[in-house]
Order: sequence, then structure tokens, then C-alpha cells
Amino acid sequence: MKILLTHSPEALANYYGERALSALRSSGEVTLNKKNHSLEGEEMIAAAADCELIVSYRQSPGPAAVFERLPKLRAFVRCAIDIRNIDVAAASKAGVLVTQASAGFVTSVTELVLGFLVDLSRGVTHSALLYRESKIPKATLGKELKGSTIGIIGYGAIGREVAGVAEALGMRVLVNDPYLKDIQQTPLETLFGESDFIVPLAVATAETENLINEKSILKMKRGAYLINVSRGNLVDEAAVEAALDSGQLAGFAMDVGRAPDQMPTPRLAARKDVIATPHTAGLTPQAIEHQSLETAAQAAEIVKGRVPKGAVNAQHWKRKP
Repeated sequence: MKILLTHSPEALANYYGERALSALRSSGEVTLNKKNHSLEGEEMIAAAADCELIVSYRQSPGPAAVFERLPKLRAFVRCAIDIRNIDVAAASKAGVLVTQASAGFVTSVTELVLGFLVDLSRGVTHSALLYRESKIPKATLGKELKGSTIGIIGYGAIGREVAGVAEALGMRVLVNDPYLKDIQQTPLETLFGESDFIVPLAVATAETENLINEKSILKMKRGAYLINVSRGNLVDEAAVEAALDSGQLAGFAMDVGRAPDQMPTPRLAARKDVIATPHTAGLTPQAIEHQSLETAAQAAEIVKGRVPKGAVNAQHWKRKP
């Protein structure tokens, strides 16, 4: 089987790795992307002309044209959970299998949330930057996490682990997730009004677009902190900037934003009351290997004509080996 890996050399090193690449090669002849960007559009279609399987980086969309113009293609394997830029309906119509990886980054994202909690409450980054400029920061009172309240919106795997860490620190945990029935729900208005730290971890959908907006921010306790490690789509950044200006929000930590590839928006990230990291919450060897090795395992199953774990349209898979 001929396999195209769409990761650029940089993405290959950071998001796939040699161990996973070696495992993938055990399933077929792998063509690597030599360009300095991830393949998409006409470039990807040309590169995959003779390929039966595409292993796709998150920045390589799967539009209808990919499935319509690649008659040899049997499966489109996404090395990520997010498949929003894959036209699954078009793939199904063409008989092409689409798969996604499972979450391997729960621990790494949770640890970054913990780092943000400490940084926001104690001004670590602010003081460090002043010292690097040969300035002496003013000593100010911090906020202890123990006894503080954290509001978690969305209670999936990450939400549950963040809650466990927060409870271990002695924090009061409030949770809102309207799709779960097995938890004690806190109405959003109550969560906003009582939380010292608010962490939206909901899935990015049309329903959750700008979940954190001007109205919801006004319901928050004055001086609360906001942390976003989920998707930039959840936050109205103009509203956050206005709230930081007014003091309604005391600070904002962001690993994602509305810049390309879900990166933090530079204008907002440059503020002194904002802590930003470049979409690296899940960028640890353990997290990356989980997803990349999973795609190699999926490829091995596909070669054998078996539906792998992570398939999203198995009932429409007609182009089997």
C-alpha cells in the first residue's frame, strides 16, 4: 500500500516522530512531504495521485475534491481528534474510510492549565519579564489556589482531570455540561458569578461559538481570570480585551486563539495582562506519540481490510484493499 504523510518536516519532527514513522512504514511505502508547509489542495491531490492512504496533519483539509479526484484512495487518516475540515459526507459518497485519533493529550493539557492557574494567581510571567528588562517588579499580593473557585465548562476527559487536580489543591470546583447527566450541574450564571478562574473546555461547535462573550463576561465575578486551552472559537476576543481594559477580567491565559492553526491572536497575546503559548498544550512526546502511533495502528488494520478503532464512517467504506 502506498501512503502519503502530509506533515511538513517540522510537523513531522514535532507531531509524528521516528517511532511512529517506522511503524507506519511497516504497513506500506510512505511518501513524505518535503515542503516547508503541510500539504493541502492541489498539492496534496498531486502528491497522493498513486496513494491508497493519506495520513493527514491537522492543517491538511480533506475537501470533496480529494475524494472525487483520487480514485485509488481507500482511507483518509487524521492524526488528530479534530476532523471539522474533512468532508466526511463526500468521503462516504466515494466509499473512502475516514478515521480520527483519540485524545492522548489529556495529561499534558491539564498540566498546562495548572501552570496557567499558578502563573495568573502569582504573576510569575509578569515579574520574570520585568527582571529580564533589568527592572524591579513591585511586590504584590498573590491569590492562593486553595479555597479559590474554578468553573469548568465542558466535562470531558480534560475537564474531569482538571477538576481532579483542582480538588487536590483544595479548590472548589463548579461544573457545567448540559450534555451530561451524571454530574452535579452548576447553572452557567452561577458558575460565572462565583468562579475565580473560568476554564471553558467545551467542544467547538456552532452552539459554543463565542461562548465567552460580552454578556457572559459581565456575569463573571469582577477580577476573575479566564483560561482557554480548548479552541479559539469559544472566546470573543474583542469582548475579552474590553474586559481586561475595564478590570472586569484580571487576566487571561491562552494556548489557542483565532490566528491561523488556532494560534493565539498576536495583538491579544502581546498584552501585559495576558499569558500566551503557541498552541502547545498537547505538545509533549507522550501526547504526540499516542496519536501518531494510533494512526500507524489504524493503517495496519486498513491494509488488512479491517475497520480500525477511530473510524467515523465505517458503514460507507467501499474501497477496501
